[in-house]
Amino acid sequence: MDIFEKLRDNWGPIGTPAKMLNSHHYFSFPMLEGDLGPRMRFMGREVLNWSLNNYLGLANHPEVRKADADAAAKWGLAYPMGARMMSGNSVLHEQFEKELAEFVGKKDAFLLNYGYQGVMSVIESVCDHRDVIVYDAESHACLIDGIRLHKAKMGEYYKFNHNDMESLEKNLKRATKKAEEKGGGVLVITEGVFGMSGKVGDLKAIVDLKDKYSFRLLVDDAHGFGTMGTTGAGVGEMLNVQEGIDLYFSTFAKSMAAIGGFIAADDPQIIMYLKYNMRSQTYAKALPMPYVEGCRKRLEMIKTMPELREKLWENVNALQNGLRERGFNIGDTQSPVTPVFLHSEGGIPEVTRMVRDLRENMGVFCSIVVYPVVPKGQIMLRLIPTAAHTLEDVEYTLNAFTALAEKLKNRVYQIEDAQPVA
Repeated sequence: MDIFEKLRDNWGPIGTPAKMLNSHHYFSFPMLEGDLGPRMRFMGREVLNWSLNNYLGLANHPEVRKADADAAAKWGLAYPMGARMMSGNSVLHEQFEKELAEFVGKKDAFLLNYGYQGVMSVIESVCDHRDVIVYDAESHACLIDGIRLHKAKMGEYYKFNHNDMESLEKNLKRATKKAEEKGGGVLVITEGVFGMSGKVGDLKAIVDLKDKYSFRLLVDDAHGFGTMGTTGAGVGEMLNVQEGIDLYFSTFAKSMAAIGGFIAADDPQIIMYLKYNMRSQTYAKALPMPYVEGCRKRLEMIKTMPELREKLWENVNALQNGLRERGFNIGDTQSPVTPVFLHSEGGIPEVTRMVRDLRENMGVFCSIVVYPVVPKGQIMLRLIPTAAHTLEDVEYTLNAFTALAEKLKNRVYQIEDAQPVA
C-alpha cells in the first residue's frame, strides 16, 4: 500500500469538518490582511478583529516596529548561525535570559527558539522513565505532546480533572506510590491561564500540596505573562506563589507578539541541565538576533509602560461586564480570554450561517469553537480584547452580539437557504 493513499482523501479529525463544509480559508486557515490590529480585512471586507492574542497591542506598536527594523538592518535575519551550544550563542542572548529571569522572579532562564517545541522538550528532558507526570486535563496541546514524549520513554502519567484539587490529590497519591516503586520523582503540570476558558489555574492550592507530597511544578503561563499580576509577571505573581513554581514557562507569541519563549527556574543548575539536554534547542538554530533585540524591547515596554496593561484591563472589564449585563454566559474567566457560550439546536448548518452573518454583515471577526471541544448543542465564540481596542469597539461588539443572540433565539439561522441580514 502506498502510504499516501490513506492521506489523500482524509484530512484527519480536525480537517475533516473543514473538508465537509468546504470551509478552508473561511473557518479554518482564514486570511486576515492589513496592518495587525483591531481592524483588519477578511474576504475583502473590513472586520473588527477579536482573534489575535496581541494582549498589549505591541504587534504593530511604532516603538516595536522600529526596534525590529533596526535590529534586522543591523544583524540581518541569519545571525547568529547554528545552535546555541555550537556557534549560535551571543552576549545578547544571555543578557536577555537574565532580564527574563529577573522579571519573573527566578534566578536563571533559558531562551527558547520556539515556545511549543521548547516546552515539549523541557518535559522530555526533565522526566525519564522512572518519573511520573500528573497533569491537568485541559492542558494545552504542547504540554500533551511533551507528555507523549515521556510516554514514548515508557514513562508513567496520570490526568487530574480540570482545576479539581481533590482529583489532583487523588492522582498525586497514585503518582507518589508509583514513583517510589520505580525510584523516580513526580512532576505536576498545569497552566497559569487556560487559553480556551480563560480560567486561572489554582496554583496556590497546588503549591500548598507541596506540604503533603513531594513533587516539582511546571506552569505554562503563556496567557498570564505580561497580562496578570501587579507588574505583569504572571499568575504566580498575582497569587503570590511564584516561589512555589519550580519551572516557569512562557511563549513570546502572546503579550510580546513575537516568536520564541523561555523557561525559568530558581536553581541555576537546573537551567544548565536544560541547556545541555533539550533536543529541540541543542539541534536547532538559535533564535535570530532581530527577535532577541525586538523581544528585549518588548520586555522593556512591559516593565516601564504599565499603561498598556491598564488599557488592556479597561477593555477586558468593559467587554466582560457588558456581556454579563446583557445575559451572556462567559463562564468563569478570570483573564482577558473571553469565551461566549451560546446554545444551538441546529447543528453545523446553523453555526455556519450564524458566523457568516457575524463576519459578513456585522463585521465582527472572532474564533468559533464547536463540538467536540465544547458539548453538543453548544457554541463558543472566543474573543481576545487587547490594549489596542477602544471602548467604542467594545460597545459595537456588544450590540452585534445582542442582535446575534436574538436571531439565534428566533431560529433565524435554522431556516434553509436563509440569507441573514444585520
